[in-house]
Amino acid sequence: MSEQHEVGELIGWSVELTASYASNPNVSLTVDDLQILVRETFATLSGLAMAGSLCEAGETRLHRSKAEARKSVTPDALISFEDGRPYKTLKRHLASRGLTPMAYREKHGLPPDYPMVAPNYSAARSRLAKDLRLAERGLHGGGRNKRQELAAE
Repeated sequence: MSEQHEVGELIGWSVELTASYASNPNVSLTVDDLQILVRETFATLSGLAMAGSLCEAGETRLHRSKAEARKSVTPDALISFEDGRPYKTLKRHLASRGLTPMAYREKHGLPPDYPMVAPNYSAARSRLAKDLRLAERGLHGGGRNKRQELAAE
């Protein structure tokens, strides 16, 4: 997209946002206030567009503090840094956004041991696997099943 086209779009968005705000019956603006509001809205959108282009170019990385990373892990869900929504497992969510778990960790400055599955969900899956005795059979069902055990006796 050309720079001139982007500026035209930003102006259009600025006017549209300002018009929406000014159309509220509880807002009263003078002509000067309206002009200032349009300019400030344009400046804000321009700044956001510039920051967005830097992020897309990969020139900036988001580094999360240890506290942010710790708060994003709750017992029942992991809070995604991509969209702020809770997920039991992040792997499918990240795949839909074209990210691998490692790329997600690097993008947000998370430690390599940052979990991809919520603790309670992981524990429930582990209990289910133990109840079904999946560990005894091995990954490919290498263990004996009941029928084989009875036949061997």
